[in-house]
This record gives sequence, structure tokens and C-alpha cells, in this order.
Amino acid sequence: MSTTAKISWVDGALLVAEGGSGHTITMDGAADIGGRNLASRPMEVLLMGMGGCTAIDVVSMLKKQRQDIEGVEVSLVAERADDHPKVYTSVKLVYTVRGRKLNKALVERAVSLSDEKYCSATAMVKKTAAVTHEIVLVEI
Repeated sequence: MSTTAKISWVDGALLVAEGGSGHTITMDGAADIGGRNLASRPMEVLLMGMGGCTAIDVVSMLKKQRQDIEGVEVSLVAERADDHPKVYTSVKLVYTVRGRKLNKALVERAVSLSDEKYCSATAMVKKTAAVTHEIVLVEI
């Protein structure tokens, strides 16, 4: 299985990225490297990708388990190394799951399976970072 992406420089540190699916996102750098703060930083996009990857896993599993979910939000806080390459050294994910009569054990199992088995982005980030998570259930 291969995946493609093409990154095109626009101006300063502004970039347009196009994935093999044909969808695009913009990225920009901070002013100190020539950016104008017009879009997310590439490392933020990496973190967003990790959050999106695990969110898709968790939503899919909760639906298969017939959990009555109204919303799933994944918030991530990451720390980076001080020296180059400034990789992520720790990432904490907070899963907020809103729904009715949620089964805590099933939600925990879905998060664990994503973390340990299914989320490719998490598996890659774990090569350099300690990854932890917290689960918040909101009954509606």
C-alpha cells in the first residue's frame, strides 16, 4: 500500500500540500523563518493527523459496539525536543466522548485498541515520544 503527497512552495514559508486523494491543506511557518502565520505549522499538521487517525478508529469501534455517541473530540498536547531534529518527546491525548448510556469499559477498549493496534500515526509517533491518554465521558 502506498500513499502520495506533493508539497508546493507558494511564498515565504507558505506551502500547499496535496494528498493522493486530491485534497489540499496549507501550511506556513513562523515569522522568524519567513512565514506569515497564514496556516498551521507542519508539525501541528502531524499532530492533527495523529488525532484524526485515532478519532476515526475510536468512532468506528464505538459505532460497531452500538454505543449511542453524540460526539467524540480528541485534544492533544505535545512536547518537542529542544535540539534538532525537534521531534515530539511526549504526547497526551484527551478523548472526550459525549453520548447516552456510554459503557466506560467499551470506550476504554476502543481507545486502547486504537493506541496499541490500529492507529498508524500513533505507532510512528511512539518511536520518539511517550504517548499517554485520558478519557472523559459526558453523559447527555
